[in-house]
This record gives sequence, structure tokens and C-alpha cells, in this order.
Amino acid sequence: MGELFQVRTVRDARELLRKHITATLPVEQVPLLEALGRRLARDLSAMDAVPGFDRSTMDGFAVRARDTFGATESLPAYLNVTGEVLMGRNTTAAGKLNAGQAWRIPTGGMLPSGADAVVMVEYTEELDERTIGVTRPVAPGDHIVRAGEDIAPGDGVLSRGHVLRPQDLGLLAAVGLSGVPVFEPVRVGIISTGDELVETLEQPGPGQVRDINSYALYGQAAAAGARPRIYGIVRDDFASLLDKLRQALVECDLVLLSGGSSVGIRDVAARALDTLGAPGVLFHGISIKPGKPTVGAVVDGKPVFGLPGHPVSAMVVFDLLVTPLLRYGDYPDDPLEFPVRARMTRNMRSAAGREDYLRVRLYRENGIIFADPVLGKSGLISTMVRASGLARIPAEKEGVEAGEYIEVKLF
Repeated sequence: MGELFQVRTVRDARELLRKHITATLPVEQVPLLEALGRRLARDLSAMDAVPGFDRSTMDGFAVRARDTFGATESLPAYLNVTGEVLMGRNTTAAGKLNAGQAWRIPTGGMLPSGADAVVMVEYTEELDERTIGVTRPVAPGDHIVRAGEDIAPGDGVLSRGHVLRPQDLGLLAAVGLSGVPVFEPVRVGIISTGDELVETLEQPGPGQVRDINSYALYGQAAAAGARPRIYGIVRDDFASLLDKLRQALVECDLVLLSGGSSVGIRDVAARALDTLGAPGVLFHGISIKPGKPTVGAVVDGKPVFGLPGHPVSAMVVFDLLVTPLLRYGDYPDDPLEFPVRARMTRNMRSAAGREDYLRVRLYRENGIIFADPVLGKSGLISTMVRASGLARIPAEKEGVEAGEYIEVKLF
């Protein structure tokens, strides 16, 4: 086992885990309407063009653009109305639009042969049922979408590993896919350790506390698209913990162990993790606050995390090390991991060489987003409830000043 508290940076911890995680998730085919939030198991390509024909984006008249050049309100271009496009009908067999002609066309209608633009109805005046005056010229391509302009046949539309969003479902429907291959959700086992813990419905006695972490971590795992399972409370006993970890590793793809990762006589978590299988414990300690006494291990290709017992610390580490694995299956470089820039409302100190993660409440005033620190110790779950997200103080800084901008990760 590695030396206790030979701390790693978050980046180093992620790289170590990435090198050793080899377990793969099964793949299943699911209906498109059940695929939201799921991760694609292979690249997807389009078989057909989208749209499949030249179509109008406006109500108006299909025309040859050159027939409208120079048109003004005082001197309209006069065109003969010789046809009408009906929704859902193929215009190919209806003939060709010739010079000096116009066809009525609705939004989404198929452009007739010979037309290369659409004049909006607002810029026409009808002299009679068969003649219009165009009061504003159009250029070729105005107010139309060409066949394949959105998606061409053979185009790669979504890549393996992509997490499906509502707009992605629309795209997949457009290319005719009613089902998609996705990875099965990660099965996450959650174990809480500590002689002081009692179940939620129990009344804690002196020196006892209710199990918070199982529920908070369950919520985080579910929000990241996983299938969490709570394995209950295990006392600070090596044999009991080892048995529970073995069970969870057989039944799950990733295991979370909270508590038992601090230095002390009851520190059995790291020792248990290091006896389960290769490579075992990769690091014990990361250079962050809160969350320093974190254990990272891989057992037979499956990641196992020994999280701090304090709820805030456990949740912060989950966000940094576990959420990316559950959502993306990896640790991608994500420029939007801390997407909000906010102005700090007060000075906050930090130790050089350590990343600090501050709970902050965001609010907007005069168009500026402010980050107000939510102060409190890492055992106080209410501080997470009052916060909007986590602000990061980089390791190379020794704090931030009031008025300085800081990056924030939203809850």
C-alpha cells in the first residue's frame, strides 16, 4: 500500500485512475424515448439526408431570385402565380417554375424545380389571384434549406461516449433511428463506515449521528446517470468491511466507501482496499480542501473510492473524481467544468500548493454575478444546501481578494 498522505493533485489522481480502470460496461439497445441522459456505445452515422429535399423556411412564394432583382415598393417586380405547393406533396411531377413565375409555398413546403429562393409573403402585394408584385428582392438561397444542408448522408452525427441530450434525440429521430446502442448505467455500491453511525429512522444516542453520506452520495450518483445501491453501515472492523467490499465489487461497477479514510487507530479502509486485488490503492490523500484524506483504488479494473466521512468533503470529492466517470466513463478535458465566472464578495485565504473548493451562494446584482462564500466546517451538510456551487482557488494561489473573479462549478 502506498504511503499515507503522499498527496496527489486532482489531475494526478485522475491520471492514475485512468491508467488502471479497465472494466467495461455492457451495451444495450434502448428505444429513443428512453435514451435521454444515456451514453452512446458506438459512433452513429446518418443514412439519409436531412432535410431530404429543398424546402421553404417561410410562408410566401417560390421564385427565381433573378426575377426579383431591383424590386422596390415603388417599382415592384411582377410575377405570374402559376402553381401552389401543398404540404407533404412531391412537387417534382407538378412541373417546373419558369422565368417570370411564382408558386405559393408554405413553411416547410418542397421547393419546386426551377426555384432557388422564397419571397416572404410580407414583401408581396397581390394584384389578383394570378399576379403578385414583389416589393423586396431576394438572393439565391434566401429563405430555403437545401437537401442535406443540415445532415448529409454518411455524416457522423454523434460519437461513442456522447451523453444524449434532448436535442440529440431530435437529431436521431430526424435520421430515422428509433433505438440506439448505449452503455448500461454504472452500478454504484455505497458503503458507510463508522461505529458512530445509525440508520436514518433511528434516534441517535450520545456520540451517535445519522448516516448522511449514503443518501447524499446516492443522490449524486443517480443525478450523474448511475444506478446506485446502498449497502448499509459497516462498523470499523476489518473483516466486516472486507466482506462488504467484496460483495459490492461483485455486484457493482464502482464502489464508494465513506468514512474510515482518516489517519488513526480505526483506519481500516485503505488496508481493506489494498487486499482485495491488483493494483489496489493508488493514492491516499489529494491536495485539496475539503477532501484531503481520500483513497483511490482500482480492484480488477473497477474503481473504488474511500471518501472522507464529513458530508461536504465526501460530496466535493465525488464531484471531482466520481461524477466524470459516471457521466462520461473517463476524465475528459472539460472547459465547462467550472462554467460560471463570479466576483467574490470577501477575501478568502488559501494554502499554496493546495486547491481549495469554497461553497458559494451566487446572486446577480446590476448585471454582475457575485459569489458569496457559505462558511462552515466540512461536517455541516446545511452549508451545501445553502450553496449554489463550488468555487475553485487554484493551487498556485494563496487566496482570492474581494472583487476578484473566480470560477464556479454549479451543483
